[in-house]
Amino acid sequence: MPHISNKGKLMPESPIRKLVPYADLAQQRGRKIYYLNIGQPDIKTPEVALNAIKNNDISVLSYSHSAGFESYRKKLATYYKTIEPSISSDNIIVTTGGSEALLFAMGSIADIDDEIIIPEPFYANYNGFATASGVKVVPVISTIENNFGLPPVSEFEKLISPKTKSILICNPGNPTGYLYSKEEIDQLATLVKKHDLFLIADEVYREFAYDGLKHHSILAVPGIEENAIVIDSVSKRYSMCGARIGCLVSKNKEVMATAMKFAQARLSPPTFAQIASEAALETPQSYFDGVIAEYKDRRDLLVSELRKIPNVKVANPGGAFYCIAELPVNDADDFARWLLEEFEYNNETVMVAPAAGFYSTPGAGKNQVRIAYVLKKEDLQTAVNILKEALEQYKG
Repeated sequence: MPHISNKGKLMPESPIRKLVPYADLAQQRGRKIYYLNIGQPDIKTPEVALNAIKNNDISVLSYSHSAGFESYRKKLATYYKTIEPSISSDNIIVTTGGSEALLFAMGSIADIDDEIIIPEPFYANYNGFATASGVKVVPVISTIENNFGLPPVSEFEKLISPKTKSILICNPGNPTGYLYSKEEIDQLATLVKKHDLFLIADEVYREFAYDGLKHHSILAVPGIEENAIVIDSVSKRYSMCGARIGCLVSKNKEVMATAMKFAQARLSPPTFAQIASEAALETPQSYFDGVIAEYKDRRDLLVSELRKIPNVKVANPGGAFYCIAELPVNDADDFARWLLEEFEYNNETVMVAPAAGFYSTPGAGKNQVRIAYVLKKEDLQTAVNILKEALEQYKG
């Protein structure tokens, strides 16, 4: 019998999606499920983006340039000029989601068995992208006690080896919601400059910052123009997850020329989705003001209610729309399955993402879950009430 690859065997399951079969069966039994497991916003996509598709009269659905529409890249450059005034369309490659941008970045800077240092917990698919690229993830653990802030730079420095090519951060963080301070970004910038490394920043949640805090992009840090690579996406910013449009941004010409070869190999990003994404750049600031206010209210409710449950510890996110909660259970994977397979409260239950899948250190995060506050406040309140009841009943 033919064998699959070792790479295929090592490819991790998504901690976010692996419980879907259990949820499907629960729904078939008539259960109502509150989905706290996936970062799919319920916020409406801007009308300007949807109308750009509805009102389009394309007669031939053709390829675009491999780097994306020139008109879109020029408008994106205008957007990024608010962060770094010298950004041009040549510094941008449009990708099929932020996922492809990460794959292009890893493929452009790292060879087989090279290493990328990532503070954990981190977006679970970083493990998958690294496996697909033959790259080794070297984790630095951040802790819930420190609200998942940046670990000491000395911890990063201990792990730098001749194989180290980059440090990768998500800012604000998925799954933690942590928003890095300017001082933390500057510390990382100094470190990558000192050791001649790349600094990759996944900034897809850039707009979602709360409590008067400000997002600090690595594009704005002087002196690391050759080191900085930004990953971005329309998915969360405009509630356009299904568009699958992202981009890679860097002023390093060699990185961009190399990434362009990967872009050419996959031909081009999707045409209709680029049309919608280009139009989305016309979204008024009032849209974001309303969205950010809504998410802040949801966060405040969720964190406050979770902290009322005995023995639950929760970090307070400064951005994005996720938080990590530490539960009084030994195995959050088992608990998450039990919620869907066996538990019900008034014929309702909740679906959470076990946090162990957001770590690469074996055994880390076993009693933690990621919760996405992408439901309206009334549903969040109900979901927390159900979770409280579940924790009282769970015997695992």
